[in-house]
Amino acid sequence: MPSSGETAAPGAVARREQTESMVAESNSTPLPAGAETAPGDHPTGVAALVRLALVVVDRAGRIAQWSRAAEELFGHRAEAATDRPASGLLPALEARVLGRCAVRRRCDALDTLAGLTAAGRPWAGRLTVTDREEHQRDVLWWAYPLPGPAGGLLALAADARPLRSSGPRLALGERLLPFAATPGARGGFHGLTAALTPPAAELPEPLARLLPAALRAPLRAAAALGGLPALRLDATTVLAVLPSDPQAGTAHVAAGLGRRYPTPQQRAARLGPPPQADQSAPGRRPQGPLPAQRDPAPHEPAPHGPARRDPAPHAPGERPTAVVGAPPAPLPAPGRETPPRTGGGATIEPQAAVESSAHGLPPRRPAQAPPGAVPAPTGAEGPPSGRLGPFLTNGQAGEQLALLNEVGGKVGTTLDLGFTAHELCQVLVPRVADFACVDLVDGLISDSELPVSRPDDDTMLRRVALVFNQTGGAWDHVLSEGSLVSMPRRTPPGLALQLNQPVLVPVVSADVAVDYAIALGGARLAPVVSGRSMLVVPLSARGTVLGILKLLRLPDRAPFDESDAATLKELAVRAALSLDNARLHRAEARVATTLQRSMIPTRPPQIPGVQIAHRYLPGDPKAEVGGDWFDAIQLPGSRVALVVGDVMGHGIHSAAAMGRFRTAMQTLAALDLPPGQLLRHLDNLAQKLGDDHLATCLYAVYDPINRTCELASAGHVPPVLVHPDGSGELLEIPAGAPIGVGGVPFVAKTIDVSDGSMLVLCTDGLVEVRGGDIGAGLAALCGNLIDPQQSPEQACDEVLRRLHSDDRKDDVALLVARFDGVAPSEVATWNLTVDQREVRRARSLVREQLAAWHLEALSDTTELLVSELVTNAVRVARDRVQLQLIRVDKLLVEVSDDNHNLPSLEPAEQLGETGRGLTLVTKLAEHWGTARKAVGKVVWFELPLPHA
Repeated sequence: MPSSGETAAPGAVARREQTESMVAESNSTPLPAGAETAPGDHPTGVAALVRLALVVVDRAGRIAQWSRAAEELFGHRAEAATDRPASGLLPALEARVLGRCAVRRRCDALDTLAGLTAAGRPWAGRLTVTDREEHQRDVLWWAYPLPGPAGGLLALAADARPLRSSGPRLALGERLLPFAATPGARGGFHGLTAALTPPAAELPEPLARLLPAALRAPLRAAAALGGLPALRLDATTVLAVLPSDPQAGTAHVAAGLGRRYPTPQQRAARLGPPPQADQSAPGRRPQGPLPAQRDPAPHEPAPHGPARRDPAPHAPGERPTAVVGAPPAPLPAPGRETPPRTGGGATIEPQAAVESSAHGLPPRRPAQAPPGAVPAPTGAEGPPSGRLGPFLTNGQAGEQLALLNEVGGKVGTTLDLGFTAHELCQVLVPRVADFACVDLVDGLISDSELPVSRPDDDTMLRRVALVFNQTGGAWDHVLSEGSLVSMPRRTPPGLALQLNQPVLVPVVSADVAVDYAIALGGARLAPVVSGRSMLVVPLSARGTVLGILKLLRLPDRAPFDESDAATLKELAVRAALSLDNARLHRAEARVATTLQRSMIPTRPPQIPGVQIAHRYLPGDPKAEVGGDWFDAIQLPGSRVALVVGDVMGHGIHSAAAMGRFRTAMQTLAALDLPPGQLLRHLDNLAQKLGDDHLATCLYAVYDPINRTCELASAGHVPPVLVHPDGSGELLEIPAGAPIGVGGVPFVAKTIDVSDGSMLVLCTDGLVEVRGGDIGAGLAALCGNLIDPQQSPEQACDEVLRRLHSDDRKDDVALLVARFDGVAPSEVATWNLTVDQREVRRARSLVREQLAAWHLEALSDTTELLVSELVTNAVRVARDRVQLQLIRVDKLLVEVSDDNHNLPSLEPAEQLGETGRGLTLVTKLAEHWGTARKAVGKVVWFELPLPHA
């Protein structure tokens, strides 16, 4: 890579032009579906190098793999994401334009990908997700279902923003070439999207290395069905995707450093006076931002060394600036005389010479200075402590005050952490430096608690802001925003972070450049970094080191000196307070957002015999949720409870009340109470919670076997039943009084529903028009608004497009359920007597029914578990026991009796003859559970159907 200020070699330009022509030629189009490719070949001849994040979800729905690139892209650390439920980790907003208004559908990214690949084929496309910092990220996804008994989902993701702004990097054989877009084509990649190649039998070696060994074979099987990841640039150009690792090439480059990279002892032996930058060299630009901070006239050069300016003084008790690469004037240790200087270099202690010079830093004095840091000289010759004295003229002081004043006025204008960091960098570039970036401690900005230990070599920093001078040189080597990096103590940024003091490198030497470049991810970057001036200032507020501010100047500007360090340290103190305020505000907002999101379901449950879709639109666009809620709760017997409610009022108080009501509703629904009784219990609970807990609610229970729906209302908007012929009916059910009023009965109504009908439940925010009657909105909802042939998702979109408008200030909750029922041939029910001999009969009935359903593979396991449950039921039942089998997308087995005491799973004695029934159910069933019914209880379990 050419250094700053240099132009690319003619050969490099020719290679870029050659690559562009190759992309435009016919070899950029995908090969035919039947074409054969050798292992590692790319369908287009040219592959796109993309930073790919790897996420693996196991069959249980938990994160099994979370790569380093996923940490950078989504913000969640691997230790926090691994082995946690995937659902809810990456919220997503699916934008849909409905008429003249835009509707955002809340969903979960990984749940959505699992649904898109449920048919067993890969999927590629775009999905915008919300990262850990609550920022919207445009992400390209490649999702693969994992075949075999393990099951699960493998997802590859890439940030679409840099790809669409400057295009991807290209790989041609063994060469890596940047995409050389012409200036007119810059920003012309907005049509770039994720795609899939034709089915491939082999994985390219770079892609295989990205995956754990256990996942290579499953991905190879999935790729044989749907293809490998690719990027579609336009209608005819598809490039295969290969993972791009920013650390690629570092290992083999670093491996060769042992012979040519000097050891610490070699550096100490050859330590001499470092070269001083020539301030009068022709062609240099004068320092623009702080010209008055240089002395009016340089001092006379020392007898044995280059000219050196006196550094700025330090306030009493202030830690001095660490200067890397400048010959210090050491202070005598207590009880020791100052040794004379010889040879123009610094007099150093032997141990300090080895440790400090090992990292390209000047030696340090034991006990007085931190490792690698050299304090500025103090004494009678310097000005009084805390004053700039003769080092600053009035004009110089005014320049510093002007800079500090600008920082105070332009930094911290918002409480957004990333925006505040950008403001700081924009103030400094190009006025003070050619490059500025803010790296914050990743754990500090993600965790609510402050770290216990100080930063060390393993502390991860996340780049939150980056600004550089576009005309000053090439900065393609720097890490992008969102990248994670760890800076060891041997590097200037790591030293500043761990010592909490500025570190100044007037001119980056070759040794320091190598260490710093390796920390960035590639020793090959050392020539680019070498020769620049670096100043790293810690960002510390309220006793905590938040991160670092790193500044670079190109060689054509005067290097940083200690006067700059003193000024920028004061600037960093002020900026750090703004950053810490933004961090605290983010932590509070994250608590509120997490609380609100946990109250609303993000994905409809998959329940046999019914299809469900829902939408939620907050009245306040800045809020995630208000007082409206909805729910779908699975009940025994494949029944489902549908709930819609509306807490009176707005704001966080209504949201908290809504959370209480929703939790109570789920608890009461688990008791399988009739709708009227359930609302009565909820009303009693609301009166105990306080007078301010008032809400309307509608509760409906659908039975897909009997094809009935039982409803009860507590002052809520009546539902609409759309019949299979498309006609809508406003259901007349007793309205009742809102929850919390008390003293009013809740009467339920049971209706028969046909297969293919839809039930629409909503809150008044959808049908109530300001200044109008709610009946007009209900009439529109009962019109030919919904086509019964539509899916519930399409029906929700159509209702919102026709009835919702942006000027409405009330929350909207909408739930649409399509009733498909369960065919009678898929249900088998038997009533058993309370007799131990019925256990044998139950096994026989199960065996015969499974044979009729061609499920003999499940016969042994099902018979064993039914035998255990029926045995338990016969022991405790008084009058009746019922056995029911339901075949839908799984085999559901239920055993009911009239005893209301729920069984519990307890450890069995080692030699005991009883107590192992539920233990067997736990080990052999995919899911199981117990629930109370209006009379008695039910114990159920599920078994997956065998693959065809």
